[in-house]
Amino acid sequence: MLNTLWLAFFLIGAASGLYHWLVLADPDVFARIVQSLFGMAELSVNIMVLLFGTLTLWLGFLRIAEAAGLVDVLSRWLSPLFARLMPGVPRGHPALGLITLNFAANGLGLDNAATPIGLKAMRALQTLNPRPDTATNAQILFLVLNTSSLTLLPVTIFMYRAQQGAPDPSLVFLPILLATAASSLAGLLAVIAVQRIKLTDPVLLLWLGSIIAVLSLFMAFLATLSATAMAALSSLMGNLTLFSLIIAFLIAGTWKKVPVYDAFIEGAKEGFDVAKSLLPYLVAMLCAIGVMRASGALDALLDGLRWLADAGGLDTRFIDAMPTALTKPFSGSASRAMMLETMQHFGVDSFQGLLAATVQGSTETTFYVLAVYFGAVGVQRVRHTVGCALVADVAGITAAIAVCYWFFG
Repeated sequence: MLNTLWLAFFLIGAASGLYHWLVLADPDVFARIVQSLFGMAELSVNIMVLLFGTLTLWLGFLRIAEAAGLVDVLSRWLSPLFARLMPGVPRGHPALGLITLNFAANGLGLDNAATPIGLKAMRALQTLNPRPDTATNAQILFLVLNTSSLTLLPVTIFMYRAQQGAPDPSLVFLPILLATAASSLAGLLAVIAVQRIKLTDPVLLLWLGSIIAVLSLFMAFLATLSATAMAALSSLMGNLTLFSLIIAFLIAGTWKKVPVYDAFIEGAKEGFDVAKSLLPYLVAMLCAIGVMRASGALDALLDGLRWLADAGGLDTRFIDAMPTALTKPFSGSASRAMMLETMQHFGVDSFQGLLAATVQGSTETTFYVLAVYFGAVGVQRVRHTVGCALVADVAGITAAIAVCYWFFG
């Protein structure tokens, strides 16, 4: 899938370049394409410098939280909920702790760090699978929640915005939180409906009812604020949550007599290893997107989408962020490149740049995740996984557009 997509970007760019040269009499198009290739390669390296620091920092703190037992505590809190949602997984099974740790990494926006943990969880769930070639209900629920991108603190999105010169990288904190909540809730409800999980169970009703009630009250509160006040609140909550989490990890580690510095270094080494493997993918996709933009092919696609939106009487500004949304289900590196290119082209704090960041932070690489996770355990029959995951994707993208118009429109 990714090979085809990457090759298609270059071939479409080449065809568009030929069209601009031969038909539109634009002899400079290939100079722009080559310049874009070198420019995007340089941008990739600049991004990686900050990405090294971000992943190293957060995997270090996450290791402290794990050593302090915070993940185990969270797992115990969630066990009554897991018992209802995943009745096929026994209480205390190792898979539940791994699932919790995976959700914690995803919640911090550390998607690259969450993947190896998620693969371990998937293998643990596979030990309970009576039909190894067919996905179990528990595996499906786990992956749908993964693809719904349950992100509570999108630190990597903050990092990308900071690298692009945003004066307030956490400005998109609340929009991402609301959009990812819509995505995750839609995916969860889709699985509950298909698997016929009893919604009347008191524990399940309490959890879902509490989440919906808190979100409803929070959105009602936001509705009383001006756009300026919402942006200020998003910035405050993002930065306060980020720093409070760090202090909580350190205090918990000290309380449990964890050598916090040594634990941090151990986790940071893992973050460094994860980060350094990403540069080739980032260079490949950013350069391919640069060719598409410089050749005029991307603008032609967006003009077509803009015409359709305009014909429907819609505001068309959201169209410029749609490349991120359209590529995200297939490739995280491609959508990341699209987001960065949108920020470069329109400005990091433009409506288009903010929407692209929100979409990137509230959706997931659905088909990539399904291929990697199911492939790792040899599952071939995925049953209703794709349908439920796409429900979550559509909900996340729609919510991201609506929330960004609400906050920044």
